[in-house]
Amino acid sequence: MSDETRLIRTGTLAGPLAKTVGPPIQKGSTVLLPSAAALYDDDNFVTYGRSGLSAQMSLRSALVDLEDAAGVTLYPSGMAAIAGALLALLKSGDEILVVDNVYKPVRRFCDQVLTRFGVAVTYFDPGASPEALVSGASAAVRLIFLETPGSLSFEMQDLPRIAELARARGILTATDNTWGAGLIFRPLEHGVDISLQALTKYVCGHSDTFMGSAAARDPVLVRKLEDGVTNMGWAVSGEDAYAMLRGLRTLPLRLARHGESGLEVARWLRDQPEVAAMYHPALPGCPGHDIWKRDFKGACGLFSFALKPAPDTAVEAFLDALQLFGLGFSWGGFESLAISCAPQLRVRNFERDYGGPLIRLHIGLENPGDLIADLRSGLDAYRRLAG
Repeated sequence: MSDETRLIRTGTLAGPLAKTVGPPIQKGSTVLLPSAAALYDDDNFVTYGRSGLSAQMSLRSALVDLEDAAGVTLYPSGMAAIAGALLALLKSGDEILVVDNVYKPVRRFCDQVLTRFGVAVTYFDPGASPEALVSGASAAVRLIFLETPGSLSFEMQDLPRIAELARARGILTATDNTWGAGLIFRPLEHGVDISLQALTKYVCGHSDTFMGSAAARDPVLVRKLEDGVTNMGWAVSGEDAYAMLRGLRTLPLRLARHGESGLEVARWLRDQPEVAAMYHPALPGCPGHDIWKRDFKGACGLFSFALKPAPDTAVEAFLDALQLFGLGFSWGGFESLAISCAPQLRVRNFERDYGGPLIRLHIGLENPGDLIADLRSGLDAYRRLAG
């Protein structure tokens, strides 16, 4: 053979791969099939690298176990998982009911994309009873989109009851379960049809990789989700899948620490004179605690609290005084974060009085005593401007 041909053909694996504790990361768009008959064999799932190779398949298998699902599909971000699932399941003429406290980018997708394709979007009060919610659904409702605890304000919904009533009417249910991470809450075990996660957050755990997932038990839904991934061209890289699988190995240890530290900080905040109200479902006395206690196996590090009423300048002073809490949105990593919530709350249809300016915290893996000291400095700055 000529040098050109020889260099194309050389360097291929001569024997079986060495066994390691993690899967190999295969890089390739082209998949070589064993025969002419295999080229168009519909049972041959992997014919193109975009559908996923060893690391992606290993991650999907692990997430099937985590979610107790029949199948899991992967997407390049958590928002992509929600968009991909909704596009795979909804069509023109359908209606979707969306909880009003949903993650703001989901609301934007519903308002700017779903409606453009003829899907009616109706937002409902997170405080609505399951009976009122489902009985009031029109005949066009195809899916109810839930999130519990709700973004920013942490309302708890009775997902098992909503799922039960919706199923009786032939309505699908889907929930953003990023707070529960598939570990401290498993929606599919409670009758929800589709469990969605931003793996970017707790599964990754290191704030450096984007990915999302959709899990289902019904084989028909699994196939629709898989067809949606294929038809929309979604893909995740082997490197990113490997990073997610690595994060998954330590998820129970990290999430337990996040939850314990979060409750320690929340208990301290509850007793501070500058704090008007707490919104942490795992904290006794907080709204939704009874549902959390019944359905969840633990808590993560994300919650909110309301400061006593004061000017916006005092809220900014509180945040700017923090040294250990970063000011950022994408929680779930090892680091602690804080944001003010007011700008995002203004888009909601159902207004609620939280008792004062709402602050969301993510409690990371730092020492909780150090975080409490940092918050005390922030509260001192707040008090000076609150009057």
